Amino acid sequence: MSSKTVGDQVLERLQAWGVRRVFGYPGDGINGVVTAFPRVPALEFVQARHEELAAFMACAHAKFTGEVGVCLATSGPGAIHLLNGLYDAKADHQPVVAIVGQQARMAMGGDYQQEVDLAALFKDVAHEFVQTAMVPAQVRHLIDRAMRIARDQRTVTCVILPNDLQEAAAVETPPREHGSVHSGIGVTGEAQVPDAGALQAAADVLNAGQRVAILVGAGALQAGQEVIALADRLGAGIAKALLGKAVVPDDLPFVTGAIGLLGTEPSWALMQGCDTLLMVGTSFPYSEYLPKEGQARAVQIDLDNRRLGLRYPTEVNLVGDSRKTLQALLPLLQPKSDRAWRQQIEAGVDKWWRTLAERAASDAVPINPQRVFHELSPRLPDDAIVCCDSGTSAAWYARDLKFRQGMMGSVSGGLASMGCALPYALAAKLAYPGRPALALLGDGAMQMLGLNALVTIAHRWKQWADPRLVVLVLNNGDLNMVTWEQRGTTGAPRFDASQLLPGFPYADYARLLGLGGLRVERPEQVTLALEEALGADRPVVLDLVVDPNVLPIPPHVTPKQAKASIGALLKGDPEALSVVKATAREWWASVRG
Repeated sequence: MSSKTVGDQVLERLQAWGVRRVFGYPGDGINGVVTAFPRVPALEFVQARHEELAAFMACAHAKFTGEVGVCLATSGPGAIHLLNGLYDAKADHQPVVAIVGQQARMAMGGDYQQEVDLAALFKDVAHEFVQTAMVPAQVRHLIDRAMRIARDQRTVTCVILPNDLQEAAAVETPPREHGSVHSGIGVTGEAQVPDAGALQAAADVLNAGQRVAILVGAGALQAGQEVIALADRLGAGIAKALLGKAVVPDDLPFVTGAIGLLGTEPSWALMQGCDTLLMVGTSFPYSEYLPKEGQARAVQIDLDNRRLGLRYPTEVNLVGDSRKTLQALLPLLQPKSDRAWRQQIEAGVDKWWRTLAERAASDAVPINPQRVFHELSPRLPDDAIVCCDSGTSAAWYARDLKFRQGMMGSVSGGLASMGCALPYALAAKLAYPGRPALALLGDGAMQMLGLNALVTIAHRWKQWADPRLVVLVLNNGDLNMVTWEQRGTTGAPRFDASQLLPGFPYADYARLLGLGGLRVERPEQVTLALEEALGADRPVVLDLVVDPNVLPIPPHVTPKQAKASIGALLKGDPEALSVVKATAREWWASVRG
């Protein structure tokens, strides 16, 4: 009989799968696992301030390392708190395993304290695999299957452990008898490549096109060089879904940047003018920003055949690893001698960068948020990891930051959840302690989860080889993106009771924790503050007081949106005059650009 407990076995098995750290928060429902960590010293336990932060950190770990992220929580409320971060992982197709405690087996079904039907609770977010261990002999194969399915299906899985089972003696080798399961850790096979016939069919479509557009997402992050080579051969432009921002550098003249509501005018023009579309590793959801149906012949590459033909009626669908598939496809493509389409794209991109510079320089009260990102862009370290929250900060991140080769970055893409930037950045620093990281967020997200995450940053930063973590807070006292959505979608004026935020001294709070803190209230202070923060010997919070009335103008404004926005201002929006003035300045900057 083994002297190890089930708690020991769970951690040792995770370590055998290559897991390096577990993000979580303790509680009596998971104590049998938590107290085993000292006996498995190679596996680090990272205490988050809240289980939602732990799940966000596990998701970010998966995004930035390619490994499976693991989070842990106690029964009842702890398990419930994990859900938002787990849904973030599910929506962005990231491999995350949740280890969750439960009440003792003999109490289950008795309406016991903190007893929640966890299998039902997690069945949607972890629909590929959620199981409760009832005997020690199950534990090995449950951990194995949770890890394998999460990794290979790029999804969330969950193992539920009753607290009395965690203290039971481990069964490391199940009995060799009927009904037992003997699982293993063996390496999964190589990523697949489509067959020759499918590749030739895709090449025929792409070779026939005269105006080719490429759209890349997170699934192409390891295929940047191949994407660039293909674009050069076909004279194509490259647009990027938000999660694909780091696929190719923004300083290439044929990269049109982000697509969608937060996207760029060149990306809009690219999609409206193309006759052929290649989608690589993306499930970009907003079809109104893609070519009109019937306008373009389309090819799509994705690892998951369930994502193929979902956003656009694609003619050829290739199931395979993006990098390997593009490598196999490239020799079949014919170089296009007519470069008129490419020249048109590059002219649009050049004009767009000039427009953004003009917009960033336009006056605001007190600071134009675009100026902050415009000044930040050239000062980003070459190896920076940039984490952005949801809201208007994501618009400026998508448009104004020029990612260079070697940078990493991410957002909450499919779920678009507030509160992700700080836990993402913290997970990035734990995975890459020698690289600088930035968290870009609004004051709403900062008040929601960011202030709690600062406590962990203050606790951990002295362990990092490079102590730089810049927390850039756009302080406008407004839940700004939702305010613009109220105006532009519902035609309603800003509802102050829901939209305005209480003031908070973010920089002072950071200094109280032993971090750096700078409050920036004037445009001429922005550059110096950014340089000071990026050169500091510790993490720094930049509290930037920015104008809430600078509109993140969509690349294409529909008559319906324009009518709703004008109607909202005429209905007594408290900022109507300021909005009109700020929008006029944006329009004039666009004309000059």
